[in-house]
Amino acid sequence: MVGSPYTDSGPFLPIFFGVAVSLLISLALSTALTPAGVVGGPDPVGQAIAQLSARPSAAGPNAAAPRRVLIGTKAGLTEAEVGKIAAVHGAKARRMGPPGMFVFELPANASEKAVAATLSRHPQLKFAELDQLVAPAAAPNDPYAGSQWHLNKMGLPNAWDTTQGAGVTIAVLDTGVDASHPDLAARLVPGWNFYDNNSDTSDVNGHGTAVAGAATATLNNGVGVAGTAGQAQLMPVRIADANGYAYWSTVAQGLTWATDKGARVANISYGGVSTSAAVQSAAQYMRSRGGLVVVAAGNNGIDEGFAPTSTMIVVSATDANDVKTSWSSYGSFISVAAPGQDIWTTTRGGGYQAWWGTSLASPVVAGVVGLMMSARPDMSNTQVESLLYSSSVDLGAPGRDSYYGWGRVNAAAAVQATVNSAVADTQPPSVAIASPGNGKTVSGLLPVDVNASDNVGVTRVDLKLNGNVIASDTSAPYGFSVDTTQLPNGTASLVAIAYDAAGNQGSSTAVGVTVSNSVAVAADTTPPVVNVKAPSNGATVSGNVTISVAASDNAGAAGIKLQLLVNGNQVASGSGSTLNYKWNTAKLPAGSYTLEARATDANGNASSSAITVRH
Repeated sequence: MVGSPYTDSGPFLPIFFGVAVSLLISLALSTALTPAGVVGGPDPVGQAIAQLSARPSAAGPNAAAPRRVLIGTKAGLTEAEVGKIAAVHGAKARRMGPPGMFVFELPANASEKAVAATLSRHPQLKFAELDQLVAPAAAPNDPYAGSQWHLNKMGLPNAWDTTQGAGVTIAVLDTGVDASHPDLAARLVPGWNFYDNNSDTSDVNGHGTAVAGAATATLNNGVGVAGTAGQAQLMPVRIADANGYAYWSTVAQGLTWATDKGARVANISYGGVSTSAAVQSAAQYMRSRGGLVVVAAGNNGIDEGFAPTSTMIVVSATDANDVKTSWSSYGSFISVAAPGQDIWTTTRGGGYQAWWGTSLASPVVAGVVGLMMSARPDMSNTQVESLLYSSSVDLGAPGRDSYYGWGRVNAAAAVQATVNSAVADTQPPSVAIASPGNGKTVSGLLPVDVNASDNVGVTRVDLKLNGNVIASDTSAPYGFSVDTTQLPNGTASLVAIAYDAAGNQGSSTAVGVTVSNSVAVAADTTPPVVNVKAPSNGATVSGNVTISVAASDNAGAAGIKLQLLVNGNQVASGSGSTLNYKWNTAKLPAGSYTLEARATDANGNASSSAITVRH
């Protein structure tokens, strides 16, 4: 044990004199929402989503952004092709989040539900979903109700003897952070505001500051409370409005930006985000770059019925007796449990308060993940995740269960297991091309689906076409779009390569396809060649004169139409390469006559030539 007290107990005294700032987070379904803001950032992670002029008809976790659909494309589909898909619905497509993720902004008369349902069946898309509204998963409790009981419950003082989180950046995606708070100011690194599309990450609600403190309140500084990773860096990413509500689109944008800025851990204390394909894609993007995403299960006190996901660590809440709280959501999607009842943390305005909610359990776990990564920077994120699960205190039914997942997180055991673990993953992933089938004849845009698995986890799948990598996908289900119109007709070979975090790679059996696209015929702009062969130019004629016309064309004689004119009046017509006409000059007055031949080919190209004779 290190010498100074980790509980930072001295500064708790002012709390009992009313210094704590009360936070009012409205979760009422009737609350009016500020319109969703522009998402984007100082770097081009995606074009800004247009600010909505209309509000959801009913605020709450089941509301969605009007006239907005989020889509994920198969790897390799160009932005031009995405634009064509959007145009069918009169929508504008804007790039958002990780590669292959877009938001479709629909016209005023469109139904976002109908468009999403149609797009979900498109063969070149991985998913299409509404831009769902999500609520924060915490509420303040009696400020005199407790102390930091969870630190000893999780064995954090022992874990801190080894590591306190230095060198790891934890992104908190929330309502912002109070940058002047004495327990957080030293931890902050630059963040971004995806609600107002600017660098102002100040807390507009209070929820974000409370969440940030549970994970990263400065450790051993003689002030206030101690976060689970009190020497980690804190990256504030604002995704929500003043009422605490966020959209799946702002969450996905925030995750992508935080990943690109070097965050190794991201915390999202919002219920229901694990059900979003867009957020899962963004979470997988962070995982593919060595990070982990921790999210709250929610506070509905029911089995949510959500499917498990391997892209995030989903956390339920326990009390001081290691029992799931009555209000914590549960179900097969739960990964682990952590203390979430009466958690003392930082509040906006420089104070401290006890909070409850899975919003607090989640950052507690995010901090433990930060400790593990700090202790072993060489360890892969998937190994850290596996050790987090295996070192947890198994509660409830043996093994993983719907209340506690793999168990209540044990920080001391997790850090110790991380330090003692050997980094040796030598098993390559398994990978196979599910479609198209071998020997299939293909044309146009070809969807390619790949199955890949690994003993630890797949980080990336590449698709090779004739030996060259043409696209990469970092999130399951792994899918690609190949534009076969850019290939010559004939045979082509497809091979998928899967990689894990240790660099092991597995290769699929090659799939051969036959490319058969219609060969485009270049437009014919060459006119026919036509001449009057007889009589000769300048000749003197009399009696019956045979006029002979000859023509040729680059596309052949079959499509040629011929005309013969004498002094501008048509006297004969025909088709093919020749035309002959008997011209009786006996009754014509003496003088000069112009003989003109005209030819037109099948594509409408025309030409003419003329001679002059005397009679």
